[in-house]
Amino acid sequence: MVIDGVSPVVATPDDAAAFAATLASAASTRQATVISGGGSKLAWGRPAAIDLLVSTAKLNRVIAHRHGDLTATIESGATLFDVNRDLGKHRQWLPIDSAFPGATIGGVVASNDCGPLRHRFGTPRDLLIGVTLALADGRVVKAGGTVVKNVAGYDLGRLVSGSFGSFAGIVDATFKLSPIFSASGTLGVVYRDAAAIASDAQLLASNQFEMTALDVLSAPAVGGREHRLLVRFASSPEATDAQLAAARSMITGDAQIVRGALETDLWKVQVGAPWIGDGTTIRFAWLPADLAQVLTLVAAIEHKTGAVLTLAARAAVGAGLLRADGPGDALVSVVERLRRRPDLVGNVVVLRAPVDVKQAIDVWGPPGDAAPVLRAIKQALDPAGVLNAGRGPI
Repeated sequence: MVIDGVSPVVATPDDAAAFAATLASAASTRQATVISGGGSKLAWGRPAAIDLLVSTAKLNRVIAHRHGDLTATIESGATLFDVNRDLGKHRQWLPIDSAFPGATIGGVVASNDCGPLRHRFGTPRDLLIGVTLALADGRVVKAGGTVVKNVAGYDLGRLVSGSFGSFAGIVDATFKLSPIFSASGTLGVVYRDAAAIASDAQLLASNQFEMTALDVLSAPAVGGREHRLLVRFASSPEATDAQLAAARSMITGDAQIVRGALETDLWKVQVGAPWIGDGTTIRFAWLPADLAQVLTLVAAIEHKTGAVLTLAARAAVGAGLLRADGPGDALVSVVERLRRRPDLVGNVVVLRAPVDVKQAIDVWGPPGDAAPVLRAIKQALDPAGVLNAGRGPI
């Protein structure tokens, strides 16, 4: 496996004790270590020297599916695709959408990876109710439990969610699940005006609809940028039809209803849009009410830098992924211009980029107010500082 041009030694533990022992050995010998599941996000983070890659490929089982309680405990190396195939035998699923076919349970938790389903179900952090961790001192610890309402121990699951493997290795995780819906339908509307799509999105978000997703895709088109609003409902056939009709009557544009295989393909395109090709992918956030201003800012940055920009956004959440294609100096300029607008956007993080771009900027941006606390936790859990090889936000 190659990470930013570096080929580390690979270890593949097959149980929790071996996982923890591998991390303890790495800490004692000061080996810069990266933990990997499917390898789909190995290019994320700062460029760094890496000595050891710990693969969770052999930790790939669904340990327990408590279908009566709508919970499941799953080893970190199991792929999201395989897990949902198994859970589907009981008409249940883990409602996380990832753009990466090989994404693993540990990977989606460690990166808090999510897509349009975040509108209804939240992020992996929100679905996690228990976790088993391998620590750098060789211990295996558990937190949380196997039922939705529990108060067992410190909430280490939330701590490691989005930590990119900087605190501990995830051995297994327990999630609350959702039933598979019997019907689904999506409204699709195309706009040219940023204010119009923002107005319709805000109107829908402020009503009592139970939407599964409320997403925007903004991309270059002939004659200017084009914005697409995608509104998904999933429930019983009757409830789905009623909500589709009600939402359609409120939208100012010409809304088309899509179902079946076409709907599935439409959302695959939406989830995958920020990751097409080898461009730079930037994550950032804003206030949901500022969507029109954000779309205008993206258009202005595209014009000034010459980069080609595609934004896939969670309209009611105020978060999205921006794909930037172009020469390295243009990509660096895109990131810098976003970070110059803290009044409008925040948490500007470069997830994926060519090595020369990552060397020109700090991919994580300036440390926030929580940085001292996070460094103290890092020092407590990984005093040798070997986990994630310094590539993460801490």
